[in-house]
Amino acid sequence: MLTQLMDPTLAARALSAATEITTTALSGDDPGAVLETVVRRAAELAEAELGLIMVRTEDGVIVEAGSADIRGLLLPADSAAGRVARGGETIVTDDFTTDPRTAPFVPDELKRFGPFAAAPFGASGRVLGALTVYRPHGADPFSPATIEVLTAFAAQAGVVLALAEGANARHRVTLYQERERIARELHDVIIQRLYGAGMQLDRVRKRMRKRFAQADGARLGEAIDQLDQTIEEIRGTVRALRSPDPEPETTDLAESVRGEVRIAGELLGFPPTLELSGEFADIPAERADHVRAALREALSNVVRHSGASETRVTLTRDTEGVKLRVRDNGSGVPQGVATRGLRHLAERAETAGGQFSLNSSPSMGTLVAFDLPLS
Repeated sequence: MLTQLMDPTLAARALSAATEITTTALSGDDPGAVLETVVRRAAELAEAELGLIMVRTEDGVIVEAGSADIRGLLLPADSAAGRVARGGETIVTDDFTTDPRTAPFVPDELKRFGPFAAAPFGASGRVLGALTVYRPHGADPFSPATIEVLTAFAAQAGVVLALAEGANARHRVTLYQERERIARELHDVIIQRLYGAGMQLDRVRKRMRKRFAQADGARLGEAIDQLDQTIEEIRGTVRALRSPDPEPETTDLAESVRGEVRIAGELLGFPPTLELSGEFADIPAERADHVRAALREALSNVVRHSGASETRVTLTRDTEGVKLRVRDNGSGVPQGVATRGLRHLAERAETAGGQFSLNSSPSMGTLVAFDLPLS
C-alpha cells in the first residue's frame, strides 16, 4: 500500500540505480565490476563521500569494493558491518567515531568520517555482507528517507549479484525463473509505487496551479516527467529480463488488479467498485501485463480528467478469454486532451489479438473495454 509520497527525485534516482545494477549483473558482466558499480551508485544515492562493500569471512568482514586504499581491510565480527553482514538490521549513526555501538571498531583509515550507515547487502537468506556509506565529520546526518532507499537498494543489489554469480552453477531454467521473478517484482511493485506517486503529484499541480510560482510549477512538472521516464526505463528492463522459458510463467491477475484499484481509490478519494468473475491465478504473465496496463491507463484517465463520483471495474474470465470493463459517471474525456495512452492500448490489443473500445461523453461518463484471448 502506498503509505507516503516519496521524494520523486530520490525515487527516480533509486530506480535508475537498481535498473543499472540488475541489467549489468544479469548480462554477465564481471562481478568485481558490478560491485564497484553498486558502491558508486550507493554513494550517489546517499550523497556520501565514500561507499564500501564488505563481505563475510570466518573472522569478520573484509572490504571487497570501494576505495582502492581500503580494499582488503578486515573488520571483526563485532563491528557494525560485521553484525549487519550476519543478518542484522541497518545501523545508522550521526558519528560512528563516538557512538558506543561503533566507536571501538573504527579503523584508522576511516576516522575522518562521522555520519555512517551500514545496510545488509542482500536479503531473504542471500545476505552476502554489508553496504556501508560515510560522510565527513561535520556533515549532515543521513535522513530517514535516504536510509530507507539505501537499505532497499542494498537488499536488491545483493540478491541480484548472488543470482548472477550462481547462474553458471544452476540449470538454465532456474535462471529464467529467477529473472522472471525479479521482472515481476519490478513491474508489479516498483512501477506501481512510482505510478501512484506521479498521479499524486499531477493532482497537486492541477489543484494548486494558481498558487504556484511559475518556476515551482515547472519544477513539479519536470519531476512528473522524470517519474514517467523512469517507469519506461523499468519497463524496458522488465522486457530485457524476461526470457523464453520452457514452462510459461503465470501470474495471479486478480491480486494485481486489486492493487491497481486500491491505489486509484486513494487518489480519487473513494473506493472504486471491483467485480471479479472467474479464475485468474493461472493467467499467462504476458497476457496479464496487457490487462494490467489497460486497467492502469483507464483508471489514470478517471483520476486525471473525469471528476467522477463513482467508478466500477469489472474483470471476467470465460471460455473466450479475459474481459475488462472500467466505467465511471464523470464528464468524459475532455476535448483536446492527449490520448496517447489510450492509443497505445488500442495498439496493444490489436497486437495481442484482442479488442479495445472507448465510449465517452459529458452526459454518460466513460466506458473502457479491453478484451483479450488467452491463446
